[in-house]
Amino acid sequence: MARSKGLSDSSCPVARALDVVGDRWSMLIIRDAFDGVRRFGAFQESLLIARNILTDRLKQLVESGVLDCVPASDGSAYWEYVLTPRGKALFPVIVTLRQWGEGNLFERGEKHSVLIDRTNGKPVPALALKNADGKALAMEETFVKKVEGR
Repeated sequence: MARSKGLSDSSCPVARALDVVGDRWSMLIIRDAFDGVRRFGAFQESLLIARNILTDRLKQLVESGVLDCVPASDGSAYWEYVLTPRGKALFPVIVTLRQWGEGNLFERGEKHSVLIDRTNGKPVPALALKNADGKALAMEETFVKKVEGR
């Protein structure tokens, strides 16, 4: 299948982000990396993804600086995929998607996973956008301003 033209030169930050992580496999790989998955076989087992697709997505995530491929931490001949600082910066994105899914895609009482705070054992509170004064910020209270260069 031919790849579509990339969005890496778009002036829209959302388009550029989607160019890097905008397909389900990439996001699920990143989710698994946050859950501690590091090896090719473990990603494949978790995701039930074809080897060629997993190879392609891992390559793309490494090339875009989201993951790094490093020698295995146990000293074996294997390689592992670890989140880079750029990849770790996606944590709020994954949490927001998780929380949106929890709130909108499950029936009341339906089983699902929950993100837990390791320090207190409680579910992580819902993320919310806030203005500079700490007040909750609604969509209607924002707008996009086009910025020329930096």
